[in-house]
Amino acid sequence: MNSQKMIQSLEELEFDNQFTRALPADPEAKNYRRQVSEACYSRVSPTSVREPQLVAYSREMADILGLSPEAVETPEFAQVFAGNKLLKGMDPFAMCYGGHQFGNWAGQLGDGRAINLGEVVNPQGEHWTLQLKGAGPTPYSRMADGLAVLRSSVREFLCSEAMHHLGVPTTRALSLVLTGEEVQRDMFYDGNPQMEPGAVVCRVAPSFLRFGNYQLFAARGEIETLKKLVDYTIQTDFPGLGDPGRDTYLAWFEEVCRRTADMIIHWMRVGFVHGVMNTDNMSVLGLTIDYGPYGWLEDFDPNWTPNTTDASGRRYRFGNQPQIALWNLVQFANALYPLIEEVEPLQEALDQYADRFQKGWQQMMVEKLGLTSFQADEDVSLIESLQEVLQLVETDMTIFFRRLALLETDADLDDETLLAPLRDAYYAPEKVTGDIQKQICDWLRRYQNRLQQDGTEPAERRTRMNEINPKYVLRNYLAQIAIDKAEEGDFSLVNELLDVLRHPYDEQPGREQYAEKRPEWARNRPGCSMLSCSS
Repeated sequence: MNSQKMIQSLEELEFDNQFTRALPADPEAKNYRRQVSEACYSRVSPTSVREPQLVAYSREMADILGLSPEAVETPEFAQVFAGNKLLKGMDPFAMCYGGHQFGNWAGQLGDGRAINLGEVVNPQGEHWTLQLKGAGPTPYSRMADGLAVLRSSVREFLCSEAMHHLGVPTTRALSLVLTGEEVQRDMFYDGNPQMEPGAVVCRVAPSFLRFGNYQLFAARGEIETLKKLVDYTIQTDFPGLGDPGRDTYLAWFEEVCRRTADMIIHWMRVGFVHGVMNTDNMSVLGLTIDYGPYGWLEDFDPNWTPNTTDASGRRYRFGNQPQIALWNLVQFANALYPLIEEVEPLQEALDQYADRFQKGWQQMMVEKLGLTSFQADEDVSLIESLQEVLQLVETDMTIFFRRLALLETDADLDDETLLAPLRDAYYAPEKVTGDIQKQICDWLRRYQNRLQQDGTEPAERRTRMNEINPKYVLRNYLAQIAIDKAEEGDFSLVNELLDVLRHPYDEQPGREQYAEKRPEWARNRPGCSMLSCSS
């Protein structure tokens, strides 16, 4: 991209709005809450705000779009990406979709506070949809105001880019803009609403289509509209599968299953917990979408969820994400059934998901351990035992795997020396004594033997492990500190974290404080431990 001519003015952006051109629109032009039938979207304009101010932007995403720093760092950019100004060629709309929420069919949902501005064609000919989150009400807002607050917008902006640099399939974020407006929110739905600064994030993806887009039409019996949307999706986002038809529909579903499995493997690799895996939050492109009450697994607890709404059932807990993805794919298969009219091939694709995930997860785990290949007779037990060991005492997942690369493999060490590289990973290292210490050291010696059997040189192993086990992730407490500062008008930590998270696998001397485990004060503080869907 840098070798190509960069856009100096936003007016130079080229739009080609395939979605609105090809698919049926809501005939009603007025923006009021309603049920929308036999339409994929409703045209709606963003709500103007008082005083847009650019907080941060992703230079990598700007570069992909062909935008120069000069084009971004102008007052016009903040006006456009707060929703105050539309550029020539933009055709703003909100998508119509449904979905299962916490396992229950919710009917029509739709983009309640997301407005797609249009599809940019970048200098390489790629289509990228620009979407504003928090830009005002749409026909799908129900009882809500369509706005977002700075608190949730900082989290979405930073996490979108952090996940990309971690190598996790994700939607992206171009910009974070303050609106100059105050928005009322009840953070924990406990009857204590407060006024918070409003903000808008510009999200970017080839497409924001979700399982729920297709589910709604199937549930309503609007099969012709369903077919139009499926055909459009294949032609624009999966052209290599061939012309739309029954066999291509099946091939497409199989591809969605594969991409979903790969995405979940990455989540499990880095310890990411989505927090609200409703079917309307599942991308057909296999991208992580909708960063609401997410969190990073700090203490390795497969039952942890960051979502207060899910605190009792823990449906979307870390360890359940692979099974929930499969459940969501089953609902997606049900939506596609009217176009295929056979259960067996859909079930075969679902079986392929399970097989791909299992094999991919096993391979991912041996790579995290620095092994060259998965040996079932030894590694199944080794990995299962590791997961038990990680739960003996509160253990920071990110630090544990990063420090595991430092383990000596060619020496007979006493327990204290063996454990020394891992001490920083424990939240209560004084508890690593007696039987707990023995169990951990027994596993470490098994691991040493497996590494010796593997035969990889220690330096090579460490390099490989450090390429898959990040040192820096967007820890919940770091995001909250950045939010606290931003709410006081200091955006320095937002931009500092953005820069740190660009290189999550590098050592970054002088920035070690961003790789430290959760401090005790953050254990139960709102925003640092659990979050609600309120934003």
